[in-house]
Amino acid sequence: MNPTSQAFDPQRALQLAEDTFRIEAQALLALRARQGDGFTGAVRAMLDGRGRVIVMGMGKSGHVGRKIAATLASTGTPAFFVHPAEASHGDLGMVMAGDVVLAVSNSGESDELATILPALRRLGVTLVAMTGGADSTLARHADHVIDSAVAQEACPLNLAPTASTTAQMALGDALAVALLDARGFREEDFARSHPGGSLGRKLLVHVRDLMRTGAELPRVGPRASFIEMLGEMTGKGLGFTAVCADDGRVLGIFTDGDLRRLIERGAELRGLHAEDVMHRSPKCVSPDALAVDAADLMEAHRITSVLAVDADGRLVGALNSNDLMRAKVI
Repeated sequence: MNPTSQAFDPQRALQLAEDTFRIEAQALLALRARQGDGFTGAVRAMLDGRGRVIVMGMGKSGHVGRKIAATLASTGTPAFFVHPAEASHGDLGMVMAGDVVLAVSNSGESDELATILPALRRLGVTLVAMTGGADSTLARHADHVIDSAVAQEACPLNLAPTASTTAQMALGDALAVALLDARGFREEDFARSHPGGSLGRKLLVHVRDLMRTGAELPRVGPRASFIEMLGEMTGKGLGFTAVCADDGRVLGIFTDGDLRRLIERGAELRGLHAEDVMHRSPKCVSPDALAVDAADLMEAHRITSVLAVDADGRLVGALNSNDLMRAKVI
């Protein structure tokens, strides 16, 4: 029967969705009780291995294997996927002694994997099997076996890989999490392998990478006239000027907001000097600080600019919220 000729039943669709969630959730919960030496042995082998983790799998297990390899690689465990069929035709040259091969197969009887098992043994790799077939060909050849068996597939025909691939995916994530924890993998390490993402920008970009320096820095001395201050603020376009001693130490800051408040009070501006109106003890950061920390400082104190100073308090740079937005830090 053409499946499109059958009337669509929304309630049945919802029931099948509910059944799928239930079956797959039960499969995952059942995995937890069956993990033991096979799982920990695989983690230890991947930690101690001198090479990479090579993930292999056919069909749907292969698709899962690609995801597992990508997750391992992005969390501190060098890994890549090799297609078992292509391995028989030259790609086995990518595998070297000292590597750990993670072979993913629900049945454990994939012909393409079985064909290359002797060659893998000759290469001197450690073989980890992720399989639902405890007595399968793959399991018998493996150094470590991770049990991925499920009681049933979510497919109403109990044929299409559904619960079994969910189990494989979850076990791959569990491996990656256990490995990153054992390696002491941190946010900074994650950012280094994701430099194009938002986390990479937040954890890899420092104040020194964004700050204005040299002639771009608005700065005046403490005895600068009010007109000189306004000229510096207008000319540099940052909405403030730093007030510095002769040796470069920061004494204060004068901002657009300070100017507005003076005007609102009706202050006589012509005879004022920078030291008369500057805000003392301005918020400063180290040029080595993360740009996201500078953003947090601005947000916490409701300011739009910060000064960057060296260990002796001398002005070396400045940045404002626009600089952070252009760099996509905020």
